[in-house]
Amino acid sequence: MSQLFSALVAVFVGYAASVAVILAAAQALGATPGQTVSWLAGLAIAKGLASLILSWRHRMPIICAWSTPGAALIAAASGVDMASAVGAFLAAAALMMATAAFRPLGALVERIPMSIAAAMLAGVIFRFVVAVFDEMKLQPALVLTLLVIFLLARLWNPFLGVIAALGAGLALAFATGTATLPAGPVALTHIELIAPHFDLTAIVGIGIPLYLVTMAAQNLPGFAVLRAAGYQPPTASCLFVTGLMSALTAPTGAHMVNMAAISASICTGADTHPDPKERWKAGIWYGFLWLAIAATAGLLLALILAMPKALIVAVAGLGLVGSLTGALGQAMGSDKDRFAGVVTFAVAASSLSLFGVGSAFWSLVAGLMVLTLDHAAGRLRARS
Repeated sequence: MSQLFSALVAVFVGYAASVAVILAAAQALGATPGQTVSWLAGLAIAKGLASLILSWRHRMPIICAWSTPGAALIAAASGVDMASAVGAFLAAAALMMATAAFRPLGALVERIPMSIAAAMLAGVIFRFVVAVFDEMKLQPALVLTLLVIFLLARLWNPFLGVIAALGAGLALAFATGTATLPAGPVALTHIELIAPHFDLTAIVGIGIPLYLVTMAAQNLPGFAVLRAAGYQPPTASCLFVTGLMSALTAPTGAHMVNMAAISASICTGADTHPDPKERWKAGIWYGFLWLAIAATAGLLLALILAMPKALIVAVAGLGLVGSLTGALGQAMGSDKDRFAGVVTFAVAASSLSLFGVGSAFWSLVAGLMVLTLDHAAGRLRARS
């Protein structure tokens, strides 16, 4: 039963702490309510099946998650419709499978300095964290209450800070009458297939950054969690299966699934089972629980959308504070890369769009250019 309990906690944390970011991404792409439900159901199916397959095949708790930083990146995009986004998601999934199949591609991605990749991620996430305080101007009582609860709860357990804020927000919304439940019947779930449109600007502006940020911010930490728990993760198998599941569910609107870090840390520790060889069963329970969420995606979304906008915005921003903290630490950790990291962060946090391609891609270009110039100047100074 300890494996089931760990899986329940991991699913609750993974869903509640970041579903608001998925909703922001769907809104940015102009998704209809039906497409939004389909997106969530597709993600739940992909991460549930990937976790089941990998945990069963390799007998270790391999926990998969949706790409929260990737969703934040998508939410920052503009001028992209759902069909073009699906084409970009398929391109990102193909790159993930290619990384599993061709080691040189993975080595090329690993050559991108972590400071630059982290600065891009920090710039994208920054907008959501700032939005918490922008929203405070409109509904100060609600947002300030959530912020105080978040700050106090994280002192006890960092993982539960967002959960506590969400729970308090739901209670306040219903107590004050600001929650508006849907009047008509609500479908349990809904799958809506979207024919992909392979638009080069969407692939360059969303697909490639989505692949890079998922690799750097999700897969690499996810593998590190497994190694820290004493496992040797089958990286090629994990990348291929998550890439394949992402490709199969992309037509539902789902963007990307990958290795989990926070959820994985819940299922890989001694609390899950004293014997590490028995912890893989938590991955099985986790997979089945996500399939259950896929079957009730419409109902869960209806409950979330019944909440006031300020609650959704605040929870999304607070849920990304930890990711922003980690990304900024990595981006600014190296003295020699710090200036390039700041440039990357500034471009990614801006609303820059050139040739239809958004700021995430151009932040990588700008950061790598500055870093190349800095290193070249350093070599010239060393020779003189």
